[in-house]
Amino acid sequence: MKKQNNTYNIYYDEESDFLEIFIGDPKECYTEEIEPGIFVRKEEKSGQINSLGILSFKNRAQMLNDILKKIDLKLPINID
Repeated sequence: MKKQNNTYNIYYDEESDFLEIFIGDPKECYTEEIEPGIFVRKEEKSGQINSLGILSFKNRAQMLNDILKKIDLKLPINID
């Protein structure tokens, strides 16, 4: 099994509100939009993800924070 490089680099462009997280060393990749404004860059040969990009990052983070604040769980939870 090939050893994975667990190096991460984070780039944020405040003007365009774009966050990109790079995983491992730069490689030749192609970009795929997996959701509107959410992009993954995959290595050409292996298909492994090399980076994740998020447009409107601050807005998305605030929306997630608002959702998480509304969750009120009582533990333990019984699931039928």
